[in-house]
Amino acid sequence: MRVTLAFAGWIGVVIGVVPAVPVRAERVERRPRPNIVLVLADDLGYGDVGFQGGKDIPTPNLDALARGGVRFTNAYVSCPVCSPTRAGLLTGRYQQRFGHEFNPGPPAVADPEFGLPLGQRTLPEYLGKLGYRTGMVGKWHLGLKPKFHPTQRGFVEFFGFLHGSHEYFDPRGRQGDPISRGTEPVDEKEYLTDAFTREAVAFIARHKDEPFFLYLAYNAVHSPMEAPPRYLDRFPNLEGKRRTYAAMLSAMDDGIGAVLKALRDARLDSDTLLFFLSDNGGPPEVNASRNDPLRGAKGQVYEGGIRVPFVMWWPGRLPQGRTYDRPVICLDVLPTAVAAAGGEADLPTKLDGVNLLPFVTGQRSDAPHDALYWRMGRQWAIRKGDWKLLQPVGGERQLYNLADDIREQNDLAAQQPQRVRELQGLYDAWNATLAAPAWRDGRVQPPATRPGPGAGQRRGGS
Repeated sequence: MRVTLAFAGWIGVVIGVVPAVPVRAERVERRPRPNIVLVLADDLGYGDVGFQGGKDIPTPNLDALARGGVRFTNAYVSCPVCSPTRAGLLTGRYQQRFGHEFNPGPPAVADPEFGLPLGQRTLPEYLGKLGYRTGMVGKWHLGLKPKFHPTQRGFVEFFGFLHGSHEYFDPRGRQGDPISRGTEPVDEKEYLTDAFTREAVAFIARHKDEPFFLYLAYNAVHSPMEAPPRYLDRFPNLEGKRRTYAAMLSAMDDGIGAVLKALRDARLDSDTLLFFLSDNGGPPEVNASRNDPLRGAKGQVYEGGIRVPFVMWWPGRLPQGRTYDRPVICLDVLPTAVAAAGGEADLPTKLDGVNLLPFVTGQRSDAPHDALYWRMGRQWAIRKGDWKLLQPVGGERQLYNLADDIREQNDLAAQQPQRVRELQGLYDAWNATLAAPAWRDGRVQPPATRPGPGAGQRRGGS
């Protein structure tokens, strides 16, 4: 069913909240299809932005975005590490369905066939068919071979790098992965976060007169920990990695502010649907991020590895300053964006993500998902309602009621055996539909043969 956005379902939800970018009273007509902007942070700590309760790193632009849109308090990614999450994000499907279960590791150990399978249709391909100009700026991490290049997967324009991480001051990249425009290396002079912002703003300016999709995938705040003095000087009271992390996050926040200004200057603010989220939880030991109040970190299926900040912003079309508390997942971005663009009727039924628009506008009051699932090698989890069953690497299964125990401190598995059996059964049924990993986890020593669904992993990696 094609969704028609209505105001009646949410009028009165929030009163007196000022949107991040005010809607101009003189605007009478809207474009029939919104521009779509997807902003992805990398390794961002759950508790490090202001709208999530962060105190020591000001993030005024992200906070304004949250005030002007919908903030999701139970938002997840489909994997606790980078590449699999991106595969799920851009396909709307659990990436384990097509074998994209692990990060590939650095180029020296990466499987030669690592890449988002060519048979999987991507968000830019859907939007390109609907007449959108598609562009990507930033970190790809979905394949190194020419056949996996962003310009072969639906993006007409690309500026960025292909690997899982990149230096912020060296355009060549120490792993032999240069910053490229299209497929041609460029000698980039700016701090990389600023360069990505510059390119995103330029893309908006070039295509302001046509519908566009911009995927802005910052590598901030992923290591290496590098920032110029102009950002470091903002944090004289912080030290070491935390100071550098703060500077890197502040640079990204400035960049998001510049993107919002570009939309406002082009009079596109109320004609743009923008998503913001992180690709996984922060790895505190690596970049000094904080996942407060959550347990765990990147690489784990505890909440600190998979629950992320998530905002949807569309002035005049979505509620301002609303919080949405039902569980959602990054797989929902694709069907939501395609529905907003008018292409929902063309979406296949095999998608795992759902269109969130009727839920956040009040047209639907039920939950978007009956349950959410995770699998990465030996560790897995399922969340149904407030209950979460997980199998960590090593140890026994654990059961938590997240409504009462967001920190996952009170394991109820022994007291609730029937609920454990119920959730285990649901997980087993989902797990049976998945493919074996298409390559080994690049962060561990290679096994003698290609692994099956029980392949192991360790925390960390890109």
